[in-house]
Amino acid sequence: MTTYEKIYEAVKLIPKGKVATYGQVAAMAGNRGWARVVGNALHNNPDPYSIPCYRVVNHRGEVSKAFAFGGGNRQYDMLKADGVEFDNNKRVIMQKYCI
Repeated sequence: MTTYEKIYEAVKLIPKGKVATYGQVAAMAGNRGWARVVGNALHNNPDPYSIPCYRVVNHRGEVSKAFAFGGGNRQYDMLKADGVEFDNNKRVIMQKYCI
């Protein structure tokens, strides 16, 4: 299994209504040092319908910038549709929603 395949399999384990950080996904995929690789893998997601990369946020609970997921606020909207709540700064409430 390739590094990207390991990352995609880890992302598939994030349940609806939860998020994980890039570092957590890297650890789940087998190497804590892969956090940047996770970002690249998710940017190249071959199957967004089966691999819910929108459930991955940075360690502060911030969503990706506007270019990701089809435009500004798209990741935010997708997470809200999953039932994830945000604070006043549009950050995921990590203590409640992080796996």
